[in-house]
Formats: sequence, structure tokens, C-alpha cells
Amino acid sequence: MSAVDKNKANKVEGTSAAMIDFHHPYTPYDVQLEFMRTVYDVLERGDGQVGILESPTGTGKSLSLICSALTWLRNHKRSQYETSLEQVTVGMENEPAWMVESMLRRKREEVSRRWEEREEALRKIREKERRAEERGAKRAKRARTDDGERKRDVDEESEFLVEDWEGGGGDDPLSLLSKETRALLERIKDEADEGEVEDEIKIFYTSRTHSQLTQFISELRRPAFPPSLPGDLLSALGDTSETETVKHVPLSSRQKLCTHPTVSRLKSLAAINDRCAELQQSKEGKKCAFVPNQENVKQTHQFRDSVMATLPDIEDMHQIGKELQICPYYASRTAIPGAEVITLPYPLLLQKSARDALGIKLEGNIVIIDEAHNIMDAVANVYAAEIRLTELRRGRQMLGVYVKRFGKKLKGENRVMVAQVGRVIEALSQWLTGAQEAKGDNGIVDANGLLKARGADQINLYHLIKYIQDSKLAYKVESYASYVEREDGEQSKLSPSAPVLHTLVSFLTALTNLSTEGRIFYEKIPGKSPDIKLSYLLLSPTHAFSSIASSARAVILAGGTMSPFDDYKAHLFPTFPSSKIATLSCGHVIPPSNLCVWTLASTRPIPAGTANASATDVFEFSFQKRSDRTLVKQLGLAILNICAVVPDGVVVFFPSYGYLDEVVKVWQTPDPAGNTKPVWERIEAKKTVFRESKGGSSDEVLQSYTQAILSPDAGASQTGALLLSVVGGKMSEGINFSDRLGRCVVIVGLPYPNINSPEWKARIEYIESSTAARLTGGDGSAAPDDAGCAPMGKEQAQAVAKQAARDFYENACMRAVNQSIGRAIRHRNDYAAIVLVDRRFGTDRIRGKLPGWITGGMVDGSERKGLQGLMGALSGFFRSKKGS
Repeated sequence: MSAVDKNKANKVEGTSAAMIDFHHPYTPYDVQLEFMRTVYDVLERGDGQVGILESPTGTGKSLSLICSALTWLRNHKRSQYETSLEQVTVGMENEPAWMVESMLRRKREEVSRRWEEREEALRKIREKERRAEERGAKRAKRARTDDGERKRDVDEESEFLVEDWEGGGGDDPLSLLSKETRALLERIKDEADEGEVEDEIKIFYTSRTHSQLTQFISELRRPAFPPSLPGDLLSALGDTSETETVKHVPLSSRQKLCTHPTVSRLKSLAAINDRCAELQQSKEGKKCAFVPNQENVKQTHQFRDSVMATLPDIEDMHQIGKELQICPYYASRTAIPGAEVITLPYPLLLQKSARDALGIKLEGNIVIIDEAHNIMDAVANVYAAEIRLTELRRGRQMLGVYVKRFGKKLKGENRVMVAQVGRVIEALSQWLTGAQEAKGDNGIVDANGLLKARGADQINLYHLIKYIQDSKLAYKVESYASYVEREDGEQSKLSPSAPVLHTLVSFLTALTNLSTEGRIFYEKIPGKSPDIKLSYLLLSPTHAFSSIASSARAVILAGGTMSPFDDYKAHLFPTFPSSKIATLSCGHVIPPSNLCVWTLASTRPIPAGTANASATDVFEFSFQKRSDRTLVKQLGLAILNICAVVPDGVVVFFPSYGYLDEVVKVWQTPDPAGNTKPVWERIEAKKTVFRESKGGSSDEVLQSYTQAILSPDAGASQTGALLLSVVGGKMSEGINFSDRLGRCVVIVGLPYPNINSPEWKARIEYIESSTAARLTGGDGSAAPDDAGCAPMGKEQAQAVAKQAARDFYENACMRAVNQSIGRAIRHRNDYAAIVLVDRRFGTDRIRGKLPGWITGGMVDGSERKGLQGLMGALSGFFRSKKGS
């Protein structure tokens, strides 16, 4: 169950986790206590400990993470204060007792005074905020005019011409800021460092979406935690406070936080970043007035203190910045040193360059990654890039317009670098044009051949990327193209909705990545206007994630459906011994009677003494067998029977959109003999049917489906609704099918990815080669296994590596299945049936990769009882729930 024996996990070094008050705002369930004890144990052990924890949706995972992590943090802070006093005693062991006591008293007074001053300042801010809310008052806003908001004659050269470039800037992530802004941020950081407890541990919490982070912050406001100062020091202060507000800072991109009236309206993040950086330069009349500088130090400090006092979310912080007329994106950095919890989206945590730019240091701190079932995909997506031939052609056209206007004004290095950008675009365009005319719709690309045309392979890409970023060439070229169109009164032809040259920079950056980690693919895009694209795929997250895994005191990966766990160990923490990794799969908070899980392996029961059902009765939706029309019709009859006994909503997940279309077509086909209606019509007579489409609006479908269940039309013959969806589609993640919306979830087949696709071929090949190299020491690690054994021999390593690749492939399938299953059962009083339609769900290997709460609810021997057994089980299950 765990690399850490959870019977021992209740005991934490120096503390009994079983006896700890986690300050949960409600009475926690047993599964929540087990979850919190495991988190506490991982954090207390530290030293790079990892926890991989699964807690089903509806079990209060976020609140459990908050209560366990913050309880540990406050306990740890108190112990740090006490340790600092002990160190004073040890350092003065040969001194007279009166001198030791005097030094201890001074130390206590210093610690207490610093804590009291900070808390008193925050109390005053909270009181001020409360009074302002009661009065309904708003801070007066200074009238501010911006040169971008009023009509003016544009000085084209000043606005769009790149400045002389000498290759400066270095690797400093703050190098794009003006000199005085950098100096101010450094000074504020130094002041904060002096005012805070040295090496104070922080919790970095990240999740997939902005809405998930907002929900987490809402949960963070629920519990109350005791002060971080030891009780004797509080008593000495005469402070009777029983709680201390959590110091929290939300971080985000400029796109979410920018308050500049024109910059914030730009369409893309890349354009916002470039324009923002351009406004940092010391050009008269153009500098952004919101960025922290020598004139607004007071507002910067007010912003920091307001953030510390109010537990804000991103919208709150944006509003604080607007009211104080200070940039929240930059000013938020001043709050980082004093923060206990820092929330941020995946890209800001997973990219080292983003962490460096924000001044985030993970060394010795806690990292909690929520919704971590997709963390490996998230790492790959952060580093992914693609570009299309049509985008390259538009980019070349825009660059031509720009050079025609400013070419003679470009000097020295600028002229050379702009010409290199043009050569790179032409080389990529020429390669894609050739591939578009060749046979084959997709494939792997040799990176060395991409830039052969026009001698572009001789260009230093690192130097070129740095030039485009430092000079803001992409922003200036695209801005000038938009300006020309506005002046000519034309519709947008040159300037695309997506920033083409920024896309080019992202793709070139991907080309400079380690060649063993990623691959480049081409893919033809059919349609009325056929296109072709190049895409970069990170094959393994290991290297990209290693800077997090090797730095943090502890890493927690948490999610509702983390099973199967093996991939996280193998690809995020491949060199970690099992003693460093704790895993936990929590049960659900629902009673066992609220869940019915059934494996439908065949239409007829399998007779006793017979190993398998007859071939015509078996449900197996493998790629080779799933197009069999008899199988598809039997599936339709099974769905029809399920709809007859299940009340309200039924959601069916298919392996792919293509297969869903194929199935529906067969169901809609009339019976050749004319004896019965098509299966589709018979299903529609039972329930209103809705269908997810690849390009359609999921919101509209979901709204109609919900209305058909909760507010059916008067006189409708159907009872409830049926929703046909796709595993990995829009309905399979983040959608809540609670209560009547999801009384039954049906999974059809196992949605294995297409192993013949170039991407999956490359992944499998990479996993095999990298695993074999690691096991034999060929990657330079030569790390012994947990038993201290020497590296493996070549043949044994290759066999293990092939199995690792097969497991990775199958685990990708099962993670998608588990996510779809998790759409139902969303709270303690919810109930639902889960039907797994495929004989392979009855095998031990596949069942072992389902979440623990699903296997716990599995009806014993269901895979042998056929459709008749399923109908009896469903009828009994929902009959017992009448009136619930």
C-alpha cells in the first residue's frame, strides 16, 4: 500500500501524528485523518521525502492538504524558535549563568517584538479593510492618462524601430527591468530578509487551472491555526491570541495581474510580456508608472502588507494593485519573503526560468502539486511548441513589411539579426512545403535537416532567440503590422490572432532543448485550406522535473485519481529509493452501500467450470475487434437495458470520438428484416440522448443534459437523459456529474493511445532506451537499487526496460479511465453505479490499476454473471435508494 508502512506513519519523529489537532473546521472522517497524518509524516521527515496521495473527489482533499500542511508548518516554526534559544545556551555553555539568562531574555524579547510588530501591523490593516467594507467606501483613484489611450500622432521610428543591440542583458531574469526597478526590488528583498526569521519554510501550492487555485484559496480561509510563536513567549507579551492569520500570496502571469490600461488589453501573454518589458526602459514619457520605483515605495509596502493581512485571491490582489496604483505582478514579489503559503499555476512552478524570474527558491521548502494525475502531461505541455506553415508565411510577410519601412534605419547587429530571422523562417517554410507534397501524413523529423535551406543551420539559435527577446522584435513587428492595417482601414490580414513571431521563438527554444529528451514531428492538417505543422514533444518529464524533486524539503503529489502510481515513481523520481516515497490510496467517504461497481465481460453468464464466455458473447473492445457490428449492437442493447433501470442521468464514455461516431452509425441503422426499431430509437424512447462532439460546445451540451434531468419538459415520455462522451474529452475531466446527473457511469473498452502514431513510437523507444541506460549505468548514474545491488546486465536491463515501456503505455490508458470514473460520486451522500464494459476489466493486472475505492466497491464475480446479472444488481441497487 505504501513505501512507508502506514501503521507506523501515525508516529512522527518527536510528535505523535495520531494525537495532533489538525485544526480541521469540521469533524474529519477517518479517511481524512489518514490522509492528513500521511501528509504530516512526509513533511516532518523532510530530506527530499515524496508523498503520492490519492483521495477521491468529495472527500475534502483540499481542506485536508491545508490543515495538515499548515499545522505542520506552525508546529515547525514554534520548534525553530525553541531551537534558536537552545543554540544560544549551547554557544554560551562556559559563560556565567546570569550572562546566559540575560542573552536568552534578549533573544526572547527580540523574537517576540518582531512577531508582535508584524501581527499588530497586519491587525491594523485588517481593521482598516473591515471599516472600509462597512462604509462601502472605495479608495479614491488618481486620474491617470496614458499615452496609449488618447489619440496622438504616432512617431513610427520611436514606436516600432528596434534599438541598437549589443547583446547585453546576461542571464539575469530581471535584466529586462530598468536599473532603478531592479535596485528597488533588490533593496526591498534585502529589507524583507532582515525582518524575517532566517530560512523560514514556505509551502508552494500549485494546481492546473485558475479556478482550482481560487477554490483552494477559498478553502484556505476556512480553518484557523494557532500562532507560530511558542506559548511562553506569547504569555510574556500578554498576547491572548488563539489564532494567527495565514500569510498567503497568490502569484500569476502578467495576463492576470497587469493593471496598465493598454497593456492589459493586448490579446496574447507574449505580447503583454514584451510590451511590459519595453515600458520598463527609461524612455521619457513612455515608462509604466505602476511598476515599483523610488517614488512609490510607500504604495509597494502598503500592497505587501495588505496582501499579508487579507488572504487574497488573484482578483483581490489585482484590485489592491489598482487601488494603490501599483503593479501587482511586480509588487507581489515583495510579499514572498514573509509568506507562509504561495499559490501559483503549473507553468510558473514547473519552469525553472519562470521560478527564477519570480525570485522563487524551492530549496528547503514544501511543494504541493494538486490535481497531479496530469503532472507528467503538464510538464510536457510547458515545454511543448508547434508552428504551422501558414503562420510562417504570415510571419515572413509581416517581417517583409517591417523591413521595407525600417530596413535602411537598422544598424549593425540589428540588420544582421533581422536577416537571420528571415532566413530561419524561409528554411522552416521550405522544409514544410516539401513535406506537404511528400507522401505520409505524419512522422518524426530529423532536427538537423530542418534548417539546411538558406544556410540557416549555421545560425546560432541561442544568440538569435536572445536577440528577439531582448530587442522585442516580435512585438514591434506585429505591432507595426497592426498599425499599418489600422491606418489603411483594412481588416486584419497581416497580423494574426496568435502572435506568429512569438510562436516562432517558442519553437526555436524547443529546438535548443536536449536532443535525447524531445522529438520533433510533422503532421498534415486536412480541411478546406490544408496546412502542415511542426511540433516539439518532450518525451520524458524526468530532467525538467528534477530541479523540483532535488531541491524541495518534501514534495506532495495529490489528486482524486492518481492510480496507477508506478509512473510517477519511474518518471518523476527515478533515482529515489522506495524509502523516500510514501503512497496512499484513500477510501471514499460514502458508505459501501452507495456504490455498485460491475464488470460486464459478456452478454450471457459464464457457466461454472468454464474459463471464458463464447467468442460471440464476449465484450472486448480492442482495436482489432471493436468494429464488429454484432459486438456494437450487443453494446447498444446493454446500454438500452441500463437506461431502463437507472433513474435520471447515465454517462457513457467511449475510447475515442471516431469510435463514438462509428457506434452511433451502427445503432441508427434500421434492422434489415424490419422486425425491430433501430437501437438508437429504442434508447431515445427511454432517455433523452445527448452526444459530445469533438468541435462542439461542451457547455451547451452539458446545460441541455442537466435541464433534461432536473427540469424535463412536461409530458415527456423519457425519464432522465443519456450522455455519450469520450475518455480524455471535454466531459471526462473537471465536470461534476453529482447526484441525479450521474447515477451511472459506463466505461466502454480500454482507451489505449494509438501505439502506431509517431509520438507514441518515440515515447516507447525513449523509455526503453533511457530505462536500460539507467539500469546498466549507461546514463552515468550507475545508481544501485534499494538492496544495494550493482547495475544490471544488458539483457536483463533490456527486458525490464521493455516492460517499463509497456507499463507506461497501459498506465496512460488507465489514468484516463480513472479520471472518467471519477466524474460520479462527488460527496458523502451521493450514490452511483459504475459499469466497466470489457472482459479485460476482469483481469488482475487491469483491476490493480483502478483506484482503491473502485476495487473496494467491485461486485465479486461480476465478470462471470453477464448482462442478466448486471440488470439484477442495478435493479436491487436503485430500488434500495428510492426515497434517498
